[in-house]
Amino acid sequence: MRAAVVGGSGYAGSEILRLIAHHPHLDMVLGTSDSAAGRYVGEYVPSLAGVYGNVSFSPHASVHESDADIVFLALPHGVSQEYVPSLVEQGRMVVDLGADYRLRNPAHYETWYHAEHRSPELLARSVYGLVERHRTELLGARLIAVPGCYPTASALALGPFLDAGWVESDGVVINALSGVSGAGRVPTDRLHFPRLSGNAEAYGLLDHRHTIEIQEEIGAEVLFTPHLVPASRGMLVTAYARVRGERSTEGALALLRKVYENDPCVVVTNDAPAFKDPLGSNLCFVSARVDPRTGWLVSMSALDNLTKGAAGQAVQAVNVALGWDETLGLPLMGVAP
Repeated sequence: MRAAVVGGSGYAGSEILRLIAHHPHLDMVLGTSDSAAGRYVGEYVPSLAGVYGNVSFSPHASVHESDADIVFLALPHGVSQEYVPSLVEQGRMVVDLGADYRLRNPAHYETWYHAEHRSPELLARSVYGLVERHRTELLGARLIAVPGCYPTASALALGPFLDAGWVESDGVVINALSGVSGAGRVPTDRLHFPRLSGNAEAYGLLDHRHTIEIQEEIGAEVLFTPHLVPASRGMLVTAYARVRGERSTEGALALLRKVYENDPCVVVTNDAPAFKDPLGSNLCFVSARVDPRTGWLVSMSALDNLTKGAAGQAVQAVNVALGWDETLGLPLMGVAP
């Protein structure tokens, strides 16, 4: 099928281009970038030169005249709304990596993103693209809202325990570390090398926008604190919830193995997952501990924020929506060391 990537010069967009190049059923017919229009993809993103060296970026608006069957939108929040309604009306499959169609309640969007949603009627038609939790709903989906990287890692770590009633749904605490590519390609003072190198800092205290997305997905009251660390890509989540009844670490690991036994992109580990384990892959590593002394569950996950946390998740959701093997075009091995 013919695919277009709108916003292909950004980190998530260029990752989609990388994955499409190895996908047996997807053919990239258009890559757009308003900031890099007219430049060769391989010049602007040198890592893609071996496949896209002679392909040029076009302006975003050209997607409406393209012959693409599937349109991946890798745009900042708020911008996707400029394209999604018309693309849906044209009958394209639309896969939005931004936040615009993830939330069910438009009032939540206005509260957390400080803007009125311009096409709230499409929220009911969009399907949340976290395959491991919404595989059935994704079958045949035409508008897919790709989850954020933090919500993906958090939901895969904690979701099974909340679904099974293992833990209390209030007072959940999630701490997360992310590589700087999650902040996008546009430089800021916070991402300036002298400040970033050898540093780590919390941000979005109490009001990070992914909080409401996590809460909607796992059905819990969440205190979420993300941290920026000096790495280009990667994510590590440590989440805490009060257990109900008598629970054990062995039981927690058994639950994770049962839930994810048929999920090729989730790896349950006895040891705590490490930040670098999934880099370059579409895998999410998860593990858990129960502390009998304090009565808390500690659930952990690690993923590559640009692959399983963004572009790989988008491709995986498309694979499921179209009835293909969900691992097509997806790397299932990371890069080490």
